[in-house]
Amino acid sequence: MKKLWAGAVALFGLILFISGCSQSTTKESDGKKVIKVAISDEVNPPFLYADEKNEPIGYDIDYMKEIEKKLPDYKFEYIWGEEESNLVGVDTGKYDFAINWFFKNPERQEKFLYSEHEFGYSLTSLITKTDRDDIKTLDDMVGKKFPPVSPSGGLRAILNAYNEQHSDNPLTLESMESPSNAENLKMVDKGKADAMFINVTTFNEIQKELNLDLKVGGVVSKEPIWTVYNKDNTELAKEMDKATVELIEDGTLSKLAEKWFGVDFFQDLEYINEEGFNFEK
Repeated sequence: MKKLWAGAVALFGLILFISGCSQSTTKESDGKKVIKVAISDEVNPPFLYADEKNEPIGYDIDYMKEIEKKLPDYKFEYIWGEEESNLVGVDTGKYDFAINWFFKNPERQEKFLYSEHEFGYSLTSLITKTDRDDIKTLDDMVGKKFPPVSPSGGLRAILNAYNEQHSDNPLTLESMESPSNAENLKMVDKGKADAMFINVTTFNEIQKELNLDLKVGGVVSKEPIWTVYNKDNTELAKEMDKATVELIEDGTLSKLAEKWFGVDFFQDLEYINEEGFNFEK
């Protein structure tokens, strides 16, 4: 009896050990590896948002569907969550990687693995009144008024970098913690500011609600967006990176960009601005 009891305890301990050592990657009955992908519930159309059934859709998901075609041994499972919690989950191995309009910064590069190639771009822009044609680049905003700008974040980093490179003739920036994008756009609409520096997609979503007398005066930069991997997932990152390059080279991602954004953001800024896209996707 004691031997049976000892054997049962040993077996139970082995089961606990195996389950405790399991990673976020599991296998389905068909042998495919299940890859757990963290997606942010702080949605950002048309990159990533939910349909009426709360299923994820957008450019990011279409990109992942194309990746899955290239990597038939994997099945990608999407889990909604708060963005910072998602990153913690990637760091601890709960998730294999996260996707949602991520930029690179030194802090994240220390904790996470990035692929070598971006899978898309966020377009930053200057939003002006529709009757203004004198503001297309940051150079045009020297001596003019911006609405309040957050002291941190990706957009402020671009403006700070501009000022470092143009220290003799910098932009005038007023800092404010967590300024309202909607209120800032209203300032431009009322003529209280000359232009607002903002991502095109963010402007479009707010404009759908407010319908202000504003337009994209000019696209200023293309900021690469990346998937963020757990540092142990080197093989997965390598395979996805190879597939991403193939999707760029064969024009698949350009077609997806045109579908979701109305513009091929893999082209250069001159092309994007010369075409005069209205970005009303």
